[in-house]
Amino acid sequence: MSDIFDLLEESAIQGGSEAAFDFLVKRFRQEKNYPLLFDALLMKKRDQLGLPLVGAQSSPDLNEVQRQDYERAYLVAAREVGDLFLREGDIAGAWPYFQAIGEQKPIADAVETCELNSMEEADAVIEVAFAQGVHPRRGFQLILEHRGLCRAISAFGQYPFQDGREECAALLVQQLYQDLVESLKIGITRTEEKEPKTDSLRSLISGRDWLFEGESYHIDTSHLASVVRFSMELFEGETLALAVELAEYGQKLSSMFQYEEHPPFESGYKDYTIYLKALMGEEVDQAVKHFRGKVDELDLAEVGSYPAQVVVGLLSRLKRYEEAIEVSVDHLQDVRASELGCPNIAQLCQLAGNYGKLMQLAREKSDLLEFTAGMLQRSTS
Repeated sequence: MSDIFDLLEESAIQGGSEAAFDFLVKRFRQEKNYPLLFDALLMKKRDQLGLPLVGAQSSPDLNEVQRQDYERAYLVAAREVGDLFLREGDIAGAWPYFQAIGEQKPIADAVETCELNSMEEADAVIEVAFAQGVHPRRGFQLILEHRGLCRAISAFGQYPFQDGREECAALLVQQLYQDLVESLKIGITRTEEKEPKTDSLRSLISGRDWLFEGESYHIDTSHLASVVRFSMELFEGETLALAVELAEYGQKLSSMFQYEEHPPFESGYKDYTIYLKALMGEEVDQAVKHFRGKVDELDLAEVGSYPAQVVVGLLSRLKRYEEAIEVSVDHLQDVRASELGCPNIAQLCQLAGNYGKLMQLAREKSDLLEFTAGMLQRSTS
């Protein structure tokens, strides 16, 4: 190691500080010691600017031109070192450098295509992608792949953004459906001594009530309850169809596994089946009548506004905006926007193109901005 110091000192004697830093930069690149490479590049810039070489990486004594010069050097160094980490497949190592300069895209792109070879590596990438919010959807997918369904279900409740959330819910539905089908096929084959030639959950349980005798179940029932609940956020038809079948399976389970739900889903899987089918365009009128009837019968002062929010959300999804406005006016006018899990009245009026209603409601609550929005849009519609 002493020879290295001698060589470094010789470089400085022969070529000055520029040669010394070039020596360091070349060596740290060869050793793939990228953190020290970053420090060396910044120390070189401080030397060029006549700043102290040991201490803070910025100085209050810099003039504007020097400050911009140093910031450019910092940007270039961080990007270079981050890229070097990514070439090595070290996403977690690269992230602090791109984070420091506000560039997430190179990390997000790397996360999208990464191949993980160990649980330790998976944990590091998941921390960046999911917990740090760089690529939540892919991070969630990695949680499902490397940590399992149980951890993924827990993580879904902490999903940080709306963007990508539906895709993650779909992944949960698809994985649980697949696991349940495999479990059922094993049980049926054991009993009937012949493997079923179908991967349809509905077909597997049809005519086989014996599958549910003696409080039998074929998948973690708490996972089933959670995933069916999450499936309310789905839009894609094929995955919604899988969710309906999961809810139908849940209806067949023993009362021991019929988890108590909050209104308007107090009938559990039966109510979820009705709701999910409506999202698919099946038995829509019956579903609307079913849930609106619950809202009319419930004491919302006691149970809260959630049942009415569910109805408004359903009607909005079905594009029955005028009905949604009616329910919202009757039951949600006093609920703060931050507490709503469905479109508010103004948004519903906007979706419906009912600007006269928007103006009327805005006048009633002395909201000049919403009144203006309604007035101007009504004049151009």
